This record gives sequence, C-alpha cells and structure tokens, in this order.
Amino acid sequence: MALLEDTTNPRVLEEINASLNLLDDKGSVAVAVAASVGIARLEAVRFRALAQLNRHRGGARSVAQEVAFELSLVDGHAGAMVAAADALTTRLPRTLDLLDQGKVSGFGAMKVAAATVWLSDENALAADAVLGDRLAGKNCEQIRKAASHVAATVDREGADKRAEHSREGRRLAVRQGETGVASIEVEDGPVEKVNAAYTRIDRAARALKTGDETRTLDQLRADVALDLLLSGRGGVSERTEVFLYMDLFTYLGLNGDPAEMAGHGHLPATLARHIATGPDTVLRRIITDPLSGQVVDLGRDRYRPTAGLDEYVRVRDRECRRPGCHRPAQACDLDHTVPWQFGGRTDAADLVSFCRRDHRLKDEPGWTYHLTPDGTLTITTPTGQRHDSTPPPLHTPRPKTPQDEPPPF
Repeated sequence: MALLEDTTNPRVLEEINASLNLLDDKGSVAVAVAASVGIARLEAVRFRALAQLNRHRGGARSVAQEVAFELSLVDGHAGAMVAAADALTTRLPRTLDLLDQGKVSGFGAMKVAAATVWLSDENALAADAVLGDRLAGKNCEQIRKAASHVAATVDREGADKRAEHSREGRRLAVRQGETGVASIEVEDGPVEKVNAAYTRIDRAARALKTGDETRTLDQLRADVALDLLLSGRGGVSERTEVFLYMDLFTYLGLNGDPAEMAGHGHLPATLARHIATGPDTVLRRIITDPLSGQVVDLGRDRYRPTAGLDEYVRVRDRECRRPGCHRPAQACDLDHTVPWQFGGRTDAADLVSFCRRDHRLKDEPGWTYHLTPDGTLTITTPTGQRHDSTPPPLHTPRPKTPQDEPPPF
C-alpha cells in the first residue's frame, strides 16, 4: 500500500509538476510516456482488485453497481471493467502481463476482453498466447482489430455464429444531448450496409461543398443523413462501394480464413462470402506478389472505369497510412511524400493515402515522411520518434523455396 500512497502523494506530484516547466519537447513526450506506463501498471492493480471483489461476491450482478458508485462510473462501463478484470485474471494472463509492464493500456486490455468474451476458456487462453506478441505499442483500435482477428481464427465456427448473432441485434438508438441537440445511431448494423451508407452520405456532402457553402463537411454529412431519413431524397438505385479483401480460396469456400473490410477490420469467412455474393457486388481481380502478398497489379474488368494510378494506390494502402488511423483509403486524399513542386513524382513510389486530418498534419513543422520502394512509410515526429507503416499483404507471405532462386549463369 505504501507504493500506491507514494504515487498519489500530493507533495510528490507537486514536485513532478513543478519540474515539467523545465522540460523541452522531447522531455515532455518522455514524461508523458513514462506516466502512461505507470498508469497502465496501476490499472493492472485495479483490475486485480476488482477481480478479487468479484470472487468474494460470487460474481453477483451488484458488483458492477458497487464499482460504479465507488469509482464514479456509469453502470455499463463499470460492468465492462468487472468483466474484463475477471477475464484478465483467469483467461488472459499474457494480456495482464503486458498491462503490468505498461505496454498496453487498461482500455486496450478491455478491448481484448470484449473481443474474446465469446470464446471458451481453452480458446481464450490460445488467443491470449498469440496476442501476447502483437499488442505492445498498439492503440485501442488496433488492439480491437487484432483481438477480433485472432479470436475468429482460433474458433472459426464460433465466429460465424457470433457474427450472425451480433447482426441480429441491430437497433436504432436516440441519445438526447444538451442545448437542443440529440444523436441517432444504428447500433450493430450489418457492416457492409453501414459502410456503404456512410460512403453515400460522404459523397453527397462533398458534392455540396461548393465555394459559397459555409457548412463544414461534418455538418454537411449530418444534414445529408437527416435529409435522407426524413425525405428519402437520393434515390434507391444509387450504388456505393465498400472494399472487401479476401483470397480466392476463401471466396470459393475452400478455407475459412478471415477477410478484411477497409476501415472496419477482419470479418469471418462466412459473413465475407455472404457480402461478396450479394446481387449488386462487383468482383475485382488483384494480382499479388506470391512471396510478400503485396499488390503488384489490378485487374481492369469491373463495373465502372477509374483512374488506374489513383485506384492502385488506394487498393494497395487500404486505409490512411498514418499508423493507427483506419479511415478507408477510398475516402482519403492522395498525397506526395516528396512535394511535387520540390521534385516529387506522381507515381506509386511517391503517392500515399492520408485522411484529411493526417494530410494536414503532414504539413506541420517538424514532421518528416519517407516512402521506400516496397511501400513502407516512415513518419518521424518533431521529437525524433520514428513510426513505420507498411501496406498489409493481401495474403500470408509464402516462404522462399529453391524454385524462387534465380538460375545460375
């Protein structure tokens, strides 16, 4: 208990806060990182304490309410914390160990617990063993996607049932806000329809963003969505695109490998085949390097002709290339890593996909970007921290064999 008291001792914190005024940018980032590590370790202590409380109470439902009172949390979040605490101390030991080391946040650990809640104890332990080497340094969305993918891999049949059950739970919710505003949300809607609906709304909003339009894109999207709900304008025959990545054997039902939807993450094979075989679905042929799994060419047989280079870069990148951002590349800007006016080339070796926010971030002082021929993007922050982003392969890279070696001369 003495250690916990030291970390919350007002005098100690006052001394730390006073010293922050002497830090430069790099020192400020270092202190923030160190504080996050310490917070994660304390969150591990909190999860163990909640798990102990839950065991003492025999898993009673009232535990969540007590935790909500004592920690000033809403009931839903308190219940999720108690459930995560129980899972981390029984089914997810490696994730808890990462929390102890400060390599995963408490919120990230809760994402793992939520993504694996439907697995048996045996399969949860198997998923946790795999995830132990994949979570450090990842943000919560990356952790959610990784955990969902691994869970679907260790229990593919269960993943199909889970997806079917989740889609059956779709609902429309209204949340009242303050000062005359409210929110409407389709919860747990079919992922392909939700993404297609957003694309349609986004396109309509961008078409309205003319020179004399004062509304922001966010405001326009909200207005377009409400107009469509109230008046139905826009027509039912409009077609929109979502990008679903799956290999041929998965499509043919010869294996159960998960597929991936840009901007969302992995989908169970059965659900991916359901989406891919829809009446309005257009299939594309994408040629990949068999050793690396990276895109090398696109088939041109498709419903609507497009600009080849633009489409190639977006298909290659899948999502915004800033590590941790998951906006689909089809809704991003294409940008030169070397500015065009300073010698940059308009080709795949210099173009990458950035969402509008990260496109603007690129122009902030101190940020540098370097793109290698294999598509790896290295972003260096103003404090000198380097972060790499590589386009994900469309299939698992194949190991080299003697037949892959060039013939001797």
